[in-house]
Amino acid sequence: MPNLRRGATRLRIRGPAVTVAIRVAIFLLSLVLASVLIFVVCAALPGDIAQVILGQNATSESLAALRHSLGLDRPLLSRYLDWVGGMLTGDFGTSFFTRLPVADQIATRLAVTGWLVFFGMAVALLVAVPVGMIAAVRRRRLSGAVISGLSQIGLAVPAFWAGILAVFIFAVKLRWLPANGYVPLREDPMQWAAHLVLPVLSLAVVQASVLTRYVRSAIVDVLEEDYIRTARAAGWTRLGALWRHGLRNASISVVTVLGLQLATLFVGAIVIESVFALPGLGQLLLDAVAQRDLMVVQGTVMVLVFAVLVVNTAVDLSYVALDPRIRTARR
Repeated sequence: MPNLRRGATRLRIRGPAVTVAIRVAIFLLSLVLASVLIFVVCAALPGDIAQVILGQNATSESLAALRHSLGLDRPLLSRYLDWVGGMLTGDFGTSFFTRLPVADQIATRLAVTGWLVFFGMAVALLVAVPVGMIAAVRRRRLSGAVISGLSQIGLAVPAFWAGILAVFIFAVKLRWLPANGYVPLREDPMQWAAHLVLPVLSLAVVQASVLTRYVRSAIVDVLEEDYIRTARAAGWTRLGALWRHGLRNASISVVTVLGLQLATLFVGAIVIESVFALPGLGQLLLDAVAQRDLMVVQGTVMVLVFAVLVVNTAVDLSYVALDPRIRTARR
């Protein structure tokens, strides 16, 4: 019997650690597979980058010399290993056109996309969580029906259309905010904030609508649980019982959706950056694709994939903290 207890104790201690190790292993494997896929797709794209750089009148000798200087005549496996090995040390290669380090170009653009995604999701959460709770608690009243209807409308609004509408109202008609462009934070914090307001709101409208629907659904399920009825019988108000006892259980399904929406938010940010002429990763990627600057394309896509995988892994690991059943599943 004491041996069984010691064995159970060891399993309880290992449970969360094993879960974390498995998630990290999946993350690393996904990252490797993504790098292979990105490199193979970029290498298989039709066209000759040397011809694009030198033009149609270039001689075969000059084309061959440029391919050699760019390393394009080397075997694919050797090029892939050099690319991956360089990324591990922070070297993403050199742009075919500007001859500047790709890592530097990504670093200067990453802050713009990072601020856009961070504030877009933050605003969406600040709106969706309380509004979704109210819609669930008052689902049989007019206010709950109005919130549900508005969220449905928000789901049907594309982010780029919301951005164009916001520019027309707040920049063209009212002249409250700038229509496009970007000012770095260190240069002018007020102008930095002013230039981010409309892009952030354009992203947040759609995300808040999606999250509101899922928060409402999760809260409705929690309100039907016995422990909520017990808390109500003990004198708690409905919102009080929900906040004290039900919000953590509802957050499990909401966190899942949050991870998925964060992934789509990076894609939406690319569109919004085009609408508002923001110098972010999305604009860098579009310019590189147009120029067939494959080193920049590979590096930018890899950074975006890395960010999405980090978010998904963080969501998976958060289940261990939110749901005690996962921590005790290996007992």
